[in-house]
Amino acid sequence: MPAKLNADRARSALRTSALLSAQTLLVLAASYVALWLLGKAWSVIWPVVVALLLTTLTWPVTKLLRNRLRFPPALAAATVTILFLAVAAGIIVLIAVPVAGQSGQLADGVVDGIQRLRDWASGPPLNIGDDDITKAFDAAIAQIQSRAGSIVNVTLGTVTTVVNGVITTVLALFLMFFFLKDGPKFLPWLSRQLPGRLAVDIPVVTQRGWDTLGAFVRSQAFVGLLDAVFIGLGLWAVGVPLVLPLAVLTFVSAFVPIVGAVFAGFVAVLIALVSNGLTDALIVLAIILAVQQLEGNVFQPIVQSRGLGLHAAVILLVVTLGSSLAGIVGSLLAVPVAAVIAVVWGYIREQLSDHPPAPSTEPEPEPELPDDPVQPGEPKPAT
Repeated sequence: MPAKLNADRARSALRTSALLSAQTLLVLAASYVALWLLGKAWSVIWPVVVALLLTTLTWPVTKLLRNRLRFPPALAAATVTILFLAVAAGIIVLIAVPVAGQSGQLADGVVDGIQRLRDWASGPPLNIGDDDITKAFDAAIAQIQSRAGSIVNVTLGTVTTVVNGVITTVLALFLMFFFLKDGPKFLPWLSRQLPGRLAVDIPVVTQRGWDTLGAFVRSQAFVGLLDAVFIGLGLWAVGVPLVLPLAVLTFVSAFVPIVGAVFAGFVAVLIALVSNGLTDALIVLAIILAVQQLEGNVFQPIVQSRGLGLHAAVILLVVTLGSSLAGIVGSLLAVPVAAVIAVVWGYIREQLSDHPPAPSTEPEPEPELPDDPVQPGEPKPAT
């Protein structure tokens, strides 16, 4: 009898394991299909994602115009969109004008730096003479000529990327305008389209996801501002030119994780090298590395963990995973995607744990007695 009971338990456990395995495989297959469809429609989804990020950044101003100043929705959206374009153009001008004004000095610094590097290479221990440099130059030209086809393909690919980027930007701006204008109407419309309990659950999750996305954009802007201030102060202390454009470039590039920081740091070190020399360039490199280490390991995890409800270690792991899976785009979207998943899971957990409260263990208070209680066996007083 016990042997038969154990066999029945084993078969039951085996059936449960098989059912769970089949369900897991089904979920994985559905996830694969969803990701495949996402990749096929990425040319449309990516502008929507950019527009949502821009909308979360500009929505507080739109809300102020609509609620406090009583702007019509279309006028408020148009005003904010125009202001955003003006600010973006101002940032470009703020970077381009000082650089153009000091382009001659920078060009002279580049030439001087190349000459100093050449003089250093010609001495010990390298002892590279002019003939060696000429041979290396000729070999480089021959290598470039032999790979002309590859260079053309890379150039065409770069041009295609730039064109796609311009199209994405224009489409994202138009979508941002419509999101700002009609955004508050979306959740009521969505509730009317969904049946049953979904008419309540989906809008609630969407609203929480929107709040989480706004927290991500604000925290990223705050971290970029910290980077710009600290690196700008370091460049000013060293005496590097173009401090303000470099600080603005650092702030803007903070919205593109990893690559943006590397690009801004490379530009700052290069300008320090060609204008102040190797020593100041190394000092600037040390400042940038220190600030970026603080930003990546301290500032960003702490700020985003508070705003998004994610632990700092989770943020570090999801950024690493996103960058390994999808490069720059993956690292940019890793944190908000993880935060939205946490929002959905938190709401599901709330619904699953929605049960009547457990009985209290505290003793119930005794009922208050009247001022002149009637004792058992005594007649009631006549009224």
